[in-house]
Amino acid sequence: MLNVDSNIIDNLASNGEFAMQLLYKHYYSVLGMKAVRYVKKQEIAEDLVQELFVDIWKRRETFTITSSLSGYLQRSIVNRSLNWIRSNKVLLEDIDDLEITKVDDSKADKQLEGEEMEAFINKVIDSLPEKCRLVFIMSRFEQLSYKEIGAKLDISVKTVENQISKALKVLRLNLANYSKI
Repeated sequence: MLNVDSNIIDNLASNGEFAMQLLYKHYYSVLGMKAVRYVKKQEIAEDLVQELFVDIWKRRETFTITSSLSGYLQRSIVNRSLNWIRSNKVLLEDIDDLEITKVDDSKADKQLEGEEMEAFINKVIDSLPEKCRLVFIMSRFEQLSYKEIGAKLDISVKTVENQISKALKVLRLNLANYSKI
C-alpha cells in the first residue's frame, strides 16, 4: 500500500485524474466503511467520502501531507463524520423542539442568548486537542460509553476518562470566563 500511497501523492499535481482513480480504487470502500461506523447510514458515509475526495481534488496542486496518506485519509473521514454528527444532532434536536406558538420578545432574547452560548461552546469544543475533541464528541454527542470509545479508538478506558476530564476542565474554565458582550 505504501507504494500506491507514494504513487498517488507523486501524481496528484501533475496527473491528477490518474492519482484520483488510484485514490478511489484503494481507499473509497475502506473510508466508506469507517464513516458508516460513525454516521450509521451508507448514503451519508458515501457523501462524506466523496466530499473528502472533492476537497483533495480542489487542493491537488498544493496538497501535501506529513504523515502517511492512509492515516491522513482515515483521520479526515473520522473528523468529517464527527462534524456531521455534531451539526446534524443539533438540527435534529431543533426540529424535535419546534413549537407552534407565538414567541414573545423575552423568549426570543433567551433563544438568541442560547444560540450564542451554543456557538461559544462549539468553538471551545473545536479548539480542544484532536484526540480530546474526538473522545468528548463520541461521549457527549454519540452517547458512547467510555469502554466503547476505548474500543473504537484502541485506547484504554483510563485514557478516555482523562480526555473527558481534560475537555470538561477546558469547558468549565471557558464558560466561567464567558461573558456576553
